[in-house]
Amino acid sequence: MSGTEQHGSGGAGRGPQEGWPLYEVFVRGKRGLNHVHVGSLHAADDAMALGHARDLYTRRNEGVSIWVVRSSHIAASTRDEKDPFFAPSADKVYRHPTFYDIPDDVPHI
Repeated sequence: MSGTEQHGSGGAGRGPQEGWPLYEVFVRGKRGLNHVHVGSLHAADDAMALGHARDLYTRRNEGVSIWVVRSSHIAASTRDEKDPFFAPSADKVYRHPTFYDIPDDVPHI
């Protein structure tokens, strides 16, 4: 059962309340350094989204931090603009850490 079905309006066979925004959920695991997108859900507000995200995506104590973001607030590039959008970084090789050696005792790089 998905987050939208489990945390709907409470009516039998009904989905989320009409007009509830879609949230994207990111969880950072106990051993993780980054938040990872784990799914989506509908909620009436930010507090409800956090509560539902906790209940739905960290049932087995997997996470130590949760982010919920309204999908409408996310700006993203498209596949069509992939080449022109990222082209400027190709001519700036100095941005890539290839000119020096990283010591073995330096973690997480």
